Amino acid sequence: MAESKDLLFELGCEELPPKSLLKLSKALLKQIEAGLKEANLSYSSAKAYASPRRLAVIINGLQSSQADKSVEKRGPAVQAAFAKDGTPSRAAEGFAKGCGTTVDKLERLKTDKGEWLAFNQHVKGQKTEQLIPEIIKKSIHLLPIAKRMRWGNNPVEFVRPVHWCVLIYAKDIIDATILGLRTGNQSQGHRFHSPGKITINQPADYVTTLEQQGKVIVDFAQRQLIIQEKANAIAKTVDGIAHIETDLLEEITALNEWPVPVLGNFPERFLDLPTEVLITTMQNNQKYFPVKDCKGKLLPHFITFSNIDSHRPQSIQQGNERVILPRLADAEFFWNQDRKQTLEQRIPSLNNIIFQKKLGTIADKTKRVEKLSEIIAQQLNADVVLAKRAAHLAKADLMTDMVGEFASLQGVVGRYYALADNEPKEVAIAIEEQYFPKQSGSPTPGTTTGQILSLAEKIDTLCGIFSAGLIPTGDKDPYALRRATLGFLRIIIENELDLDIIKLIKSSLALFKHDFDQQKTQTLLIDFVFERLKGYCLEHDYTADVFDAVISVRPSQPLDFMQRLQAVKAFRTLPEAESLAAANKRIINILKKSATRPADSIGHLIEEQEKKLHTVAIIAVKAIKPMLEQKDYHAALTRLAQLRDEVDAFFDHVMVNTDDLALRASRLALLSMLSRQFLEIADISKLQ
Repeated sequence: MAESKDLLFELGCEELPPKSLLKLSKALLKQIEAGLKEANLSYSSAKAYASPRRLAVIINGLQSSQADKSVEKRGPAVQAAFAKDGTPSRAAEGFAKGCGTTVDKLERLKTDKGEWLAFNQHVKGQKTEQLIPEIIKKSIHLLPIAKRMRWGNNPVEFVRPVHWCVLIYAKDIIDATILGLRTGNQSQGHRFHSPGKITINQPADYVTTLEQQGKVIVDFAQRQLIIQEKANAIAKTVDGIAHIETDLLEEITALNEWPVPVLGNFPERFLDLPTEVLITTMQNNQKYFPVKDCKGKLLPHFITFSNIDSHRPQSIQQGNERVILPRLADAEFFWNQDRKQTLEQRIPSLNNIIFQKKLGTIADKTKRVEKLSEIIAQQLNADVVLAKRAAHLAKADLMTDMVGEFASLQGVVGRYYALADNEPKEVAIAIEEQYFPKQSGSPTPGTTTGQILSLAEKIDTLCGIFSAGLIPTGDKDPYALRRATLGFLRIIIENELDLDIIKLIKSSLALFKHDFDQQKTQTLLIDFVFERLKGYCLEHDYTADVFDAVISVRPSQPLDFMQRLQAVKAFRTLPEAESLAAANKRIINILKKSATRPADSIGHLIEEQEKKLHTVAIIAVKAIKPMLEQKDYHAALTRLAQLRDEVDAFFDHVMVNTDDLALRASRLALLSMLSRQFLEIADISKLQ
């Protein structure tokens, strides 16, 4: 068995994009592991490391060489390899020459299809040192880098200029050239605390050597935990709690190699601004952690992290306080200026913003959303006045200076300004909730008016963009229609709204005034919506065949669709399910292939089994009628499952396609009646 040793690869460069660092680190590890697997090199474990100026991977217990293997090559058939006198043909000689041997040394391979010439070659495994450089080069080439750059006169490309490259196997350097750099065992530490070269003697020393000599915490997860702990610790000094969001935590971790917390302050008067404005300013613009009290109220402090252990931390604090002050002052100015106009007064200016050239302005969209909100509110027996008012004001905050500066706060700003204008509270909340859910798994609108507005907004966008011919293809979805579709499906399903999506699509399409094929667009839209619904259902532990069983009957209400799914999922666990699924498949095939039309009514039946099935089927039809009216699909399927014995007996003893045409038509009518009862819920013949 081959010896195993540890491998270290580190690529040092200029500061990497902080929002891409973790993604690049994970991708590098994944690609190197894939390369090792392809090369048949085993290892015990692998781990990625990343800091602002480096990407690294350590492979523990990497075998020192590939295993030897025997490669069998098959040549021409023996029949074609020799002439009648036994002399080798040109094909045989060519095959032998290609294998580096002679015809007389070739072996014979016997198979069911004949006998062939063959050559078994012993291939010695290559040493790991020979394979690793190409594996790493290929891994770097496959990294998800949106735009690569060149520097100096170097022909190579990478996300940032590279400066050093470490590649050692145990204590030995693997000599190679990667991205124009000669590999070695010398890394570099912190840009300011340890600017010189640092020798890495072996992979096991890498993390501790960089920390002790280089002032670099190279383990991303360790550095992230340190930042989190230090932020909370320094917040406690002002009786606060650090407000830490995952995305910002990852970004700050990617910006610092030696993180040092600094507590800053700002004037308390700014706490009169909306909390979201202050948090956005601190997080998005300055990369600060806000500080809250134990009740969640914002305090006039922030936490920043310095990538240097300064002898004068108060200078860093003062510098950051000077930077944030004008940003907060700007926000205060926008807040005061915006409130000089009501949201209603801003509505006319929406005529100046184009939503999409075929679909008109934001003002045109607002009118459509108003009408669609009215339609939805009526269907839900909700407050139509509130729904229309919320839709009317929904986009007015786009014309404010605050949203102009903080685009991510559209809706939030609208809520604050609506409340300041003494609009109904539910209208104000709905203006913010029109953008819910904001991302996968995030909350849907909590108010009825918010749900209505969000549905109308998303459906209008979906129908409008489809009607304009801008249907998403592949990865291209500039209007985020997939997300919008999943969003309104979640709103309907998770809030148990009794809405018909096909009717809503028709209502929405009817509001557009440009020329387009409404029927074709509607068909494309419905298919698109059900494809998103399928993804949602698969993520919620419904199998593809259960989904196919329900979609076969095309229920148009998402809530009703989910109720059917639940019923079919429960049905398939019953002992009768497999037999009835097979029987339904057989019934559908018989009805499809039969040249005889089922009778309008079931006439005389002669066999005991078919008479019995007819009797119990009629009883079942009456029994499930109230269940279907109440949409108790689980109870209905459970009741239909009781027909299994009679259905099995029918197929065991009755020939459907009898020569007696009248009898055949009656039997087909019986099967048709039976099939219709199941199809009232789902096509269970689709169940695997």
